[in-house]
Amino acid sequence: MSASELFLAFMHTSLFEIFKIGIGPSSSHTVGPMVAARRFVLGLQVAELFETTNLIRVDLYGSLALTGKGHGTDKALILGLCGAEPATVDPHAVDSTVAHVRALGRLSLLRRRTIRFDEKDDIVFHCHEALPFHPNGMVFTAYDRDDRLLSTEAWYSIGGGFVVTELAEEESKLSANLPFPFDSAEGLLATCRREDIAIWQLMFRNECALRPKGEVVRGIERIWKTMHHSIELGMTTTGILPGGLNVRRRAPALAARLRGEGRSVKAARDPLAPLDWVSIFALAVNEENAAGGRVVTAPTNGAAGIVPALAEYYKKFTPDANQAGILRYFLTAAAIGILYKENASISGVEVGCQGEIGVAASMAAGALVAALGGTNEQVEHAAEIAIEHSLGMTCDPIGGLVQIPCIERNAMGAVKALNATRIAMHETEGHKISLDQVIETMYRTGQDMQSRYKETSQAGLALAVIEC
Repeated sequence: MSASELFLAFMHTSLFEIFKIGIGPSSSHTVGPMVAARRFVLGLQVAELFETTNLIRVDLYGSLALTGKGHGTDKALILGLCGAEPATVDPHAVDSTVAHVRALGRLSLLRRRTIRFDEKDDIVFHCHEALPFHPNGMVFTAYDRDDRLLSTEAWYSIGGGFVVTELAEEESKLSANLPFPFDSAEGLLATCRREDIAIWQLMFRNECALRPKGEVVRGIERIWKTMHHSIELGMTTTGILPGGLNVRRRAPALAARLRGEGRSVKAARDPLAPLDWVSIFALAVNEENAAGGRVVTAPTNGAAGIVPALAEYYKKFTPDANQAGILRYFLTAAAIGILYKENASISGVEVGCQGEIGVAASMAAGALVAALGGTNEQVEHAAEIAIEHSLGMTCDPIGGLVQIPCIERNAMGAVKALNATRIAMHETEGHKISLDQVIETMYRTGQDMQSRYKETSQAGLALAVIEC
């Protein structure tokens, strides 16, 4: 059973699973492995094997092996074994923590028990092998002091920071009965018509079935605050991004240039200035992501700049913007993201960058329609336009780094999303292709795409710059 087939049985993903606070540079290669490593150690505790564990080996396969170094997978695993979580780990302490572990040759499981650690033997990259379940596979194995096997588990990082084991289907289902379950855009729209509610209202009621209303609102506000902070930080932090490609941060200079030309976020001298700012907002977030900073998966780290860029556009460039509009924005974006998560994929290694940049653009386009007070049908139309014109997009990062073309691709995706919103809101006579049809097409296109164009850095632009 494929990861996508498995998740067809997992309906009703939460907003707070689509939007996860974490660190860069990759949700599938950094956030997912960190989560899996920590959960494996917690499992040792449950099985009463924690105190006898003296060594943990991690074998990485497929894309995790091929581009794991560039994405910081090795660092993420060390942090996860030590008990770190993506939402709370200090991005500024990552390098010093990992360096300390490497220097000592020992790590502290969950910060409670020290075991031996030799990275070259204990984190193994199998660049020419893949596990059958999913391209992002990793196997954790625990041994005692006499090197006797205590436990072994295969985990899979399936995109957007989601991780599963082959036996985790039942564990991944939400236990609550949602008032308005949906498994397609058509079904979502039909329910909204029947109940005479907006998509964002349906999502809000579903989320309130999982947690208290106040917690839902505060959680969304925290997500937006984190995104806004990543924009601000990205527009003020200069320097060269890590990884060896010597990519400079461009957002601060671009922002300064626009301000110097009198094209501030409130200036009206240049009618296209808002478009320039949308690009800069997206660049800023993904430069932060590439530097290992704090970002929000939306729905992945590689595409983390698009949803915040359009939310920032809404707040700064629409005259009646308010916090209620921000709530509508994120609730609607989550509903669209869930459709992709549960009917196709948001994993670059499964379907290419159409499942990351394309899905993020689709989420942002539909969400902006909702924030601006558009209809449910306009939301669906905007989401459809954005993904329709992202079909076939490859995932081919140079050097396995989330930098080229990923950073700039976020800016282009944000502009595309904004344009999709405007087209949909000016349209009055419907459209021929449905969002459901394009989601299915995206998934089939991804399945037809050769694996070397899907987050392996073995083809495409990844070959434009050959590392020595």
